[in-house]
Amino acid sequence: MSKKVAIIGGGIMGLCAAYYLHKDGNQVIVLDQSSMNAGASYVNAGYITPSHIIPLSAPGIITKGLKWMFNTSSPFYVKPRLDSDFLKWSWAFKKSATKANVDKAIPVIKNINLFSRDLYEDLKNSSDFNFHYERNGLLMLCQTEKALEEEWNVAKRAIEEGLRVTELGKTDTQNYEPKVDLNISGAVYYDCDAHMTPSDFMAEMKAYLEQQGVQILSEEKVVDLHISERKIQSLLTSKQKIKADQFVLAAGSWSSFLAKKLNLKIPIQAGKGYCINVARTTGIKTPAVLVEAKVAVTPMDGFTRFAGTMEIGGINHNINPVRVNSIANAGEAYYNNLSITQEERTTAACGLRPCTPDGLPYIGKSEKCDNLTVATGHAMMGWSLGPATGKLVAEIIGDKKTSMNLEAFHPDRRF
Repeated sequence: MSKKVAIIGGGIMGLCAAYYLHKDGNQVIVLDQSSMNAGASYVNAGYITPSHIIPLSAPGIITKGLKWMFNTSSPFYVKPRLDSDFLKWSWAFKKSATKANVDKAIPVIKNINLFSRDLYEDLKNSSDFNFHYERNGLLMLCQTEKALEEEWNVAKRAIEEGLRVTELGKTDTQNYEPKVDLNISGAVYYDCDAHMTPSDFMAEMKAYLEQQGVQILSEEKVVDLHISERKIQSLLTSKQKIKADQFVLAAGSWSSFLAKKLNLKIPIQAGKGYCINVARTTGIKTPAVLVEAKVAVTPMDGFTRFAGTMEIGGINHNINPVRVNSIANAGEAYYNNLSITQEERTTAACGLRPCTPDGLPYIGKSEKCDNLTVATGHAMMGWSLGPATGKLVAEIIGDKKTSMNLEAFHPDRRF
């Protein structure tokens, strides 16, 4: 039975949910407070990452965070502030950063990433799209033997999970990058990963949805929800009132503000990331993570993107030139003869990733609202998990058996 579904949020989650809901025959409307051409869904590294099996809330990250707290150029920076939501999130994050929680999360993260990669490939192989997608794997580039040893320890766990991973010396790594001179001691190579150009996909998906009759409203902020008998009856935007049978909350870092109107607590903190685009020939052909610097390097459609940092500092889009320079300097340190100009650095952009305390997204229905499906909190895996989340949302709303067990993603889980 066809339903009218209103999706709050027009990023990768909202558009993928709209796609699968439309395919199921529903009437879909997407609302976003922005102009829908910037933000985390556009400035990310474009990775599809089954390799990234360790959640952000891992043992040792608190110690590193404290060490880095007073270094504004560090890869992971937490800005201390007296804010009750931030303090509650921080405490929940600390409780989640245990080996037991990580062990439980690893297979869940791997499975949803593989599921999403398969769906991306289905989309790519359909006649509806022609976006950039390459399955070239991922290099974890290490400058020190210590970093290489730590990466290989993670890789051994990935191998236990059935992923294909190889440890490489410098010469073997250079074979993956014949046109650049790498300043490294070695690397770990994951065969399972793919990469894309986010802006290409977002533009194609928006165009496709609109051609199919999906209504997409940009610069339309949801300001209130009318709730009665455990259901959202309508939502009020900055321009109009909208009624629907089902609602999807996919508003990224802003999701927790709207959730509060339902008395729904989904702890989220915005994790700012930056990117620099180099629209010149760099010679780089294989996506890589510069391990010690925590910087991602992606050869995209017509340019190379350098992206990184996780800055927990509230919702703002201020560009910190210190952090931008850290990303650029890391690129130059790992790739000999690479130069990122001052002009390229000044055009850096940022986006806010919605981070949960345990490193797993919220996907599913809360007990507190019968016609709301939550789809947010994907942090650094947001791009990777777009199609999987969209498909799961459509299955939930369609009362179908879901492609995955959703217990680990439940929006009512406690920390």
